[in-house]
Amino acid sequence: MQLSIMEKQLKAVSDANRLKLLASLKNGEVCVCDLVDILEVSQPAVSQQLRKLKEADIILERKKGTWKHYRLNEVQAPYIKAIIDELEPISLNNCACTLEEGEA
Repeated sequence: MQLSIMEKQLKAVSDANRLKLLASLKNGEVCVCDLVDILEVSQPAVSQQLRKLKEADIILERKKGTWKHYRLNEVQAPYIKAIIDELEPISLNNCACTLEEGEA
């Protein structure tokens, strides 16, 4: 593995907020609106943290309507997988976007 990729991934998981985001994604795909409540910061701030994880290829993004949904990448380097495995999953309350999509 290239050292530059390893460095980017390790930097991405070296932040408490990004570790909380990863713990929130352990139960499956999550809408960005749900993650705002976990970090208690603005949606743009959450998106900035998610972007770093996405650039490190640790999470994947899917756009659905006006919202972006995130999930863990199934293919992880062993050292990243070990870090994620150590995180306790964080349960989320689904936001209104999930309900709206189900009704449509």
